[in-house]
Amino acid sequence: MNETSFRNGLEELLKGESAHVSAKDALEGLAAKNRAVRPEGVKYSVWELFEHMRISQEDILRYTLDPQWRSPKWPEGYWPKPASEVSDAEWKTSIKKFFADLDEMRRLTTDPKIDLTSKIPHGGEHTYLREILLVADHNAYHTGQIVTVRKLLGDWKR
Repeated sequence: MNETSFRNGLEELLKGESAHVSAKDALEGLAAKNRAVRPEGVKYSVWELFEHMRISQEDILRYTLDPQWRSPKWPEGYWPKPASEVSDAEWKTSIKKFFADLDEMRRLTTDPKIDLTSKIPHGGEHTYLREILLVADHNAYHTGQIVTVRKLLGDWKR
């Protein structure tokens, strides 16, 4: 196995730009007025889905790197409270944090000093690879939901 190719493939998976829409593209151009809107029959808004992605990704990353990290309480700690409006400041802060954590996970993925198949010292049976794949899978799933919500809102231009 070519380890560099493997790591680069994982990094590409985290970016989400190969087989599906990236989180960046899924959020681009969203009208501010639609951030907190739940389409009829849908349980979540774009804001709720994206903030859930951010919180979950942060939890997985910090769990992976920090033995002192304590995860939020499930499930309420992983979802924001429904909002009637999301300010520009809240939106920009969430985006900034999400992509900073994603970049940190990508750096972990390509760090040759980390054996991705080794167990996380404080993580029981969990490996670095498991956590990387968990972030990629979780982000891809909810990014698809964001696109669906935007389509239902008539706020998708692709």
